[in-house]
Amino acid sequence: MVVAGCTHAAREERDEIVPLGLVLRRLHRPPFASLRDRPTGSFPILRAVQTPDFFQERPDPVVAPPGYPRAQAEGIWAAGDRIVWLSALILSLSTFMDWYAGSGVGVKLAVIGWHTGVLGKLVFFIGFAVVAIIALREAGMGLPASAPESLVILALGAMATVFVLIRVISIPDSVLPADARGIGIWISLLAALGLIAGGLLRAAEEI
Repeated sequence: MVVAGCTHAAREERDEIVPLGLVLRRLHRPPFASLRDRPTGSFPILRAVQTPDFFQERPDPVVAPPGYPRAQAEGIWAAGDRIVWLSALILSLSTFMDWYAGSGVGVKLAVIGWHTGVLGKLVFFIGFAVVAIIALREAGMGLPASAPESLVILALGAMATVFVLIRVISIPDSVLPADARGIGIWISLLAALGLIAGGLLRAAEEI
């Protein structure tokens, strides 16, 4: 009986002995470690939060449908092109109008621009060249990028203006006695100035 009692007492004493390492771990454990280690499902106030995805595609904002703006003129019907090709066509045709007029003994004379010498013929070919440039551009064969079309038109318009002004100021001796300026030369001058204006508009549109 004495032996059995001693054995039982030693067993109870042994069960009450706690390892030193376990005691130290419990002492150094944070007070809220148990709460952190537990799943959030056991605490209704701590619910899982979804992290926002900043790279998620957002739907496009609803934009009110635009109105019906007026269609812009394009191609040959743009403002600059319209002025250029009309001026070039009129310039070429004006060389077959009377640049000079006069009267002799019982007869009236009219001299067309083509018959006023080299300058009259050059004015015709300038107008024809501008029409050809526009026609080729519309057909898909434009000028190279190193030669802007607006600058070429401006140069041709300036040349035509100078040639017509020379014929306005100086009447060639070959057309005498037709020593009065006819309406055709003034039409040529306006057409040459129209080429310059159209070239400037084309340059503004290209910028």
